[in-house]
Amino acid sequence: MIRYARPSDHPAIAAVVTAAFGRPDEAALATRLRADEDTLFEMVAEEDGEVVGHVLFSRLWVDRFELYGALAPLAVRPDRQGQGLGGKLVRAGLEGAREFGCHGVLVLGDPAYYDRFGFSAEAARDVNAPYRGLAAFQALALEEDAFQGPMMAAYPDAFG
Repeated sequence: MIRYARPSDHPAIAAVVTAAFGRPDEAALATRLRADEDTLFEMVAEEDGEVVGHVLFSRLWVDRFELYGALAPLAVRPDRQGQGLGGKLVRAGLEGAREFGCHGVLVLGDPAYYDRFGFSAEAARDVNAPYRGLAAFQALALEEDAFQGPMMAAYPDAFG
């Protein structure tokens, strides 16, 4: 089951994210995004009442003053990886981003993984952001022309 996260999920989310990445940095990122009120929304994958996966979408500031999101982090408990849960979380999260009115989403992640959802470095080519030029810096337009023309995107301070 995939659902929106609740505050009571935060300890389980931290455990899943830390286990998935093998370090606490990404869990700390999620905690700081929440504390700074920069989170658009979070979703969890739940099995038998237990959180086994998580995805967070944070707000981005774009010079067009429209709503954009950043997908980070995405995590699945190590014993559940490779079974499609991450993909289900990404797809549910992108649908949530559309419902929230996001024009587009940026991600810093493995191109071989995220291209299956439509993300590409080519779509991010005109976005001036700290990660510009990295193959892992990718964009997905949720509305036509969301990433057309030069634009500046500022990530929340938690990413700094």
